[in-house]
Parts: sequence; C-alpha cells; structure tokens
Amino acid sequence: MPAPTNLVSRLDRTSRPYFFALFLVLASFHVRAQIRIEVIKHPKFILKDSSLFISGTFNNWSPGEENFKLTRRPDGVYYFDLPDTLTSFEYKFTQGGWQIVEGYADGKILPNRVYNRQLEDNPHLIRVVIEGWEKQPEYTLIVDKVPESTPFDASLYVTGNFNNWNPGDKNYKLRKQIDGSYQVLIYFNGERIDYKFTRGTWKSAESSSGGRTMANRSTNRRSATGKIRVEIAGWEDISGGLQLYSIYDLLLLFSVFQGLLLIVTIPTIQEYNREANRWLILLIGFTSAILLIKVVSGYPEVEHTLPKLQLIPDFILFVYAPLFYAYIQRLLFQSRNQLRLVFYVPVFVQFFVYMVYFLMDQPAFQAKLIEPESELRIIRFCMSSVALGLNIYYWVKCLGAINFYKVNYQNSNSYEQNLQYLNTVLFIQAACLVVWFVTFVAAVLAWMFGWEISNVIDISIDTLWMTFSVITFFLGYFVIHEPDIFRLPQTLSQVDELNKVELDHQVIDYLNHIGKEKEEVSMENLDILKEKVTSYMEKYQPYTNPKLSLVELASRLKLQPHILSKVINSGFGMNFFDYINTYRIDEFKRRVEDPQYKNYTLLGIALDVGFNSKTAFNRSFKKITSQTPSAFFNTLKE
Repeated sequence: MPAPTNLVSRLDRTSRPYFFALFLVLASFHVRAQIRIEVIKHPKFILKDSSLFISGTFNNWSPGEENFKLTRRPDGVYYFDLPDTLTSFEYKFTQGGWQIVEGYADGKILPNRVYNRQLEDNPHLIRVVIEGWEKQPEYTLIVDKVPESTPFDASLYVTGNFNNWNPGDKNYKLRKQIDGSYQVLIYFNGERIDYKFTRGTWKSAESSSGGRTMANRSTNRRSATGKIRVEIAGWEDISGGLQLYSIYDLLLLFSVFQGLLLIVTIPTIQEYNREANRWLILLIGFTSAILLIKVVSGYPEVEHTLPKLQLIPDFILFVYAPLFYAYIQRLLFQSRNQLRLVFYVPVFVQFFVYMVYFLMDQPAFQAKLIEPESELRIIRFCMSSVALGLNIYYWVKCLGAINFYKVNYQNSNSYEQNLQYLNTVLFIQAACLVVWFVTFVAAVLAWMFGWEISNVIDISIDTLWMTFSVITFFLGYFVIHEPDIFRLPQTLSQVDELNKVELDHQVIDYLNHIGKEKEEVSMENLDILKEKVTSYMEKYQPYTNPKLSLVELASRLKLQPHILSKVINSGFGMNFFDYINTYRIDEFKRRVEDPQYKNYTLLGIALDVGFNSKTAFNRSFKKITSQTPSAFFNTLKE
C-alpha cells in the first residue's frame, strides 16, 4: 500500500508546474473572451455599506441592477466582465441609483464614458479611475407619524422619480430614529421630486386616512428646504379599522343606489313627457354607472388588479353635457334633434385615444399612471381642458333654451310653471363649472411655478364629483313629484312636427307660425276680432280657469290659435299670459270691494279668479299694476 501513495506524491510534485501553466492559459483565454472593466481608484462612498454598479446601453441604463454589481478584489480593485460580443457602448458607475453617480472631482456632471473596440489600446481590459461623485441636492425626508395600524416589524421605503419608482429599493429604506420618527436621505438633481411611501410593494403603498388611493407627493427644488417633514395617514392594504370605504365613497354609492331606484320608478309614471323621461333615464343610468366605476376603481385591490378601470370615469366629461342638453330639448320643446352625432364626436375621439392605453400591457400602463409627467397624464389633462370649454358651451345653450321657453310659454298659457328647479340645477352646474375652471387655472399655475397644491386640487375634484352626483338625481325626484309640470299644449306638438321650432334659430313667436297657411288680419278685421274677444271674456269669464290656454280659448271663439295670438299681441299690445292675468286682477279688485266676498281670504279670492299660486299672483299683480298687493290694500284702507 505505501508504494502507490509515494507514486501519487511524486506525480503531484512533478506535474504541479504543468497544471499551473495550463491554468494560466485557460485564465488568459477566459479574459480574452470577455471585456473586463476595472475601477482601480475611487473616492470614498457616500452611502454606508455601498458598492459599485455599472450602468449603460447594455442594460438599458439600469443604475442598481444586482447582475451588474462590480466585484471587489482583495487589493481593493473593483471589476466587472462584459461579453466580448459588444463592440461599442456607453456606460457610467453609480452607487446603486442615479442619486449617486460618478462625476468630476469638483462634483460637476461627467459625460457618459464610451467604449469603442477599434479605439482601445487593449479592448479586453479597461482600467478607469473615478474622480468624484456628482454633487446633487440633498433632501432629508422625515416621517413624524405613521398609522396606528402599521405592523410593528414593518420596513418603510420611499419611492419616486429618483429611483424609477421602485417600491422596495433597499437604498431608500427609512431608518427609525430614537424619537420614533423615520428618516431617509435622498440625492436628486431634478427640478421636482415626486415620491410616495410604501412598505415594500405597491399594494402596501400609503393612502388617505379612509384607505383611498392618494396622489403622489411632490416637492419643488426651489421651494424645498433641507428637511421635509410629513405624516403617513394610512395604508392601501390596511383598512384602519372598520373603514372599508371613506364617507366620500359611501355618499357616492348612496347616489348610485338612488339612481337605480329612479330608473325603476320613472317608467311607471303614466303621465306626460314620456319621451323626455326616457332621456332622463338614460342620463341617470349613465351617471350611476360612472359613479359606481369611480368608487370601485379607487379601491386598492381593484386599482392594482384592473388599473385601466380608472380611465372609464373620464368619459363623463364629454357625455353628460350633450345628454343633459338633449333632455332639456325633449322636455321643453319635444325636439327630435338630440341624436345629432356631432354632439358626441368628442367622446368618440376620446375613446380612440384611450384605446392605445386600454391595449397596453398592465405594468407599462401602471408606470404611466404613476409617473407625474407621463404623456397619459398630459392627455388626460388636455381632455379635461377641452371638456371644460364644451360643458360651458352646453350650459349656455341650456340656459338659452329655458329662457326662450319662458318667453314663448307666456304666449300660449295663462298660468306659471315651476321652472325654479331647472334654474337651481343650472345654478349648481354653474358653481361646478366655476370650481372646475379655478382648479384648471390652479393646476396650470402650480405646474408653471412649482407650487405644491396637489391636496387642494384633490379636494376640489372630490367636491365636483359629490356635487355632480346630486344634480341628476334631483331632476329624477322632481319628475316623480311633478310628473305633469311640462304638459305641453297640442300646438307645440304641431309646431314640432312641422319643424317650426328650431331651438338655435328661433327669433319670433312660434304662435305666429302655427297652421299650414298664414292668414293676414286687416286693421278692420282686427277691431272686429278685438270686440269679439273682449265681449266673450267679459260675458263668460274663461280666465277663472287656472289652466286656460291659447288653444282652449281659440276653440271657444272658433278662431285659429295664431289668429287669436295676433289679435292679443297686436290688438291689445301684450302676450296671452299678461292679457288673461289682467282680467284676473281686475276681477280680484272688484271682488275685494264686493261685500259678498268679505268672508273670503285674499289668497282665496286670488285663487278663485284663476291664479294657481300666491307667488304667481304677487308677481303678476306687481307687473300689471306697478304696485304690490300690500300697497294696493293700504290704498283701499285710506
């Protein structure tokens, strides 16, 4: 047994030089098959326990990728091997992120290093010296307070545009201080820092106190001080007790529930304006769906699973205004022109623009959704700006339609309609448009001057959604309680069928166009007809009917409605509404002085002569007599 052992020992001693030579040959071949980059000298690291990373065109300029971390030799030299297939590339060294990147010794920016195989003395071994680190502004983020629901062993991170929005970057892990606060140091050379706090993943990002997703934090370089103190209100994955939804979300959900009830109830109304009610149902249904998506898309689980759902509520910007305008047209004029496709061209354009993002990969879409200066955010802002102008345009058209209806209504009816609720709706819409415009101006100024007003803008947008959710349902409830308020006379239907009522081009009274043939009324005939009308009014007192209309009176007089309208307008110099109310007021004055009516109340007499409300009586009395009813009573007493 000893002989073989001695033989092996002698073989090892004699063959050892040959094995060493073979190793050198193989090692030399390995080096020649790669491009080795060595950092033979570098300044002191800024970050504690840091290392060197290489970033360049070969790894899409990723500054802290573990696969491109340099290895440190015992002699202190750092090296990294790149494949020999690369013939040219640009590169730089970092400490794991763009916040600390190599520069000149004085801290100025160093241009990218360039490798070109044809120009290198030794293309397989590149030795470099790092002179210094690029001097960048330094920020200390201090979190003074975290939610009580935060796990005791949780690690807090900050992510932003300084680290490509990496939610669990270990270089940006906050360190807990003795006073209980958390701190992290950030180096960034940009004009503005956009950031957010997480517990290592996007699902555990910070949120509002109610658990809703909050906008990215932002700090402008010109306005920021060395220390930035903040508080974290909540976490998206921790509801913070029983608050699954915030009060804001619950109110929006309540509006959705109201909308569903109205959609079921309105079709059961067997009264007038069924066509208008169909448009109202469409408006309420679309609004309810958008509100529901608005609430659901803001829920953290849905936001991370279906982030593209957040784009759907934007379609309300271009759909609500034309739908509401179509409802007003149908309600007031029974117009059938509300299906003009030109009204909905903007929403079609918006759909095709958004289709690019609907078809985008989810990670890429989430990145664009988070990045403050992405083209998606710019597109959404531009869409909102155009929609603001469009909504103002439709608001003016609706106001013109209501005012036009008021004027022409008095030429065919003797009683007032309660249009105050439509005026209230327009007032609320006007307030929303003003807030929308102010928010738009504030956002532009914040972008120009670097103001941090994201919280104010968020509150403004939430307020707009809350107010907007009330408007449509207010209309629905009014339709239920006052189903026949817009009971249109037959003449309006006739005019509509003859296409004689054009909302945008009406300049004369529609009653002058009723009938297929227009009959001229001579001055002689006008005097005869005036006498006929006056005699009938004094003998039969039709004005005591609170629902008296031009069509009804014309049928009693056996005249064409447009002839009667011509007689009242030209012969008596007033519209039908004032003409009838003049008789009512004269009859009211007579009855007040008549002892037969001494047991009647003044309101009772007003209603008995044909007025349908106290408000209508007071308004007409002041308009026709130029004095208030109380002044008239005082005159009687004197």
